[in-house]
Formats: sequence, C-alpha cells, structure tokens
Amino acid sequence: MATLRRLKKEIEFMSTQLIGDCIDLLETFDDKKDTTVLSIIEQAVTLNNSILDRACHPDGKDNPKLVKQHYRQLKTDFIKGLDQAYSQLEGLIKK
Repeated sequence: MATLRRLKKEIEFMSTQLIGDCIDLLETFDDKKDTTVLSIIEQAVTLNNSILDRACHPDGKDNPKLVKQHYRQLKTDFIKGLDQAYSQLEGLIKK
C-alpha cells in the first residue's frame, strides 16, 4: 500500500462504479426489481462507509506487522463485498 490517501480514493472509485452500475440498471427494471437494486445500493454505501472507517483506524498502530495484516484483511473484505454485490446484480439481470 502506497498511501492511505490512495487507498481511500480507490475505495471511493470502486464503490461509485458499483452504485453507478446499479443506477443504470434501475432504468430498465420493473418495480419489483427496483427495490432489490435499491437494497444493493444501500449495501454498497454501508460497505463503503465501513471500509473507509476501518482504513482510517487501523488496529495496532505501533506494530507494523499488525498494520499490514489489517490492511490486507481490509482489502480482501472490500473485494468480497463488491463481488457479492455484483453477483446479486448479475442474478437480477439473468432473470
């Protein structure tokens, strides 16, 4: 990880892309699927906020090994959250 600032920008960018994809799909779906897409957007916002909060407050600030481990776990959790959201969107598109 180069800097915390760059990490936060990447988190914001990827979250914004997910929300943008959801908004694009809102225009094509009916009312039943709209509520599902809105819940995915809500999950994306919650994921974004929780990951940014965790990024700003690492565990074990004095121990570099713990900090590295914290940021590795943070990145994997964020990617898993994005993957889950996109798989939900994919499921809606296939129906």
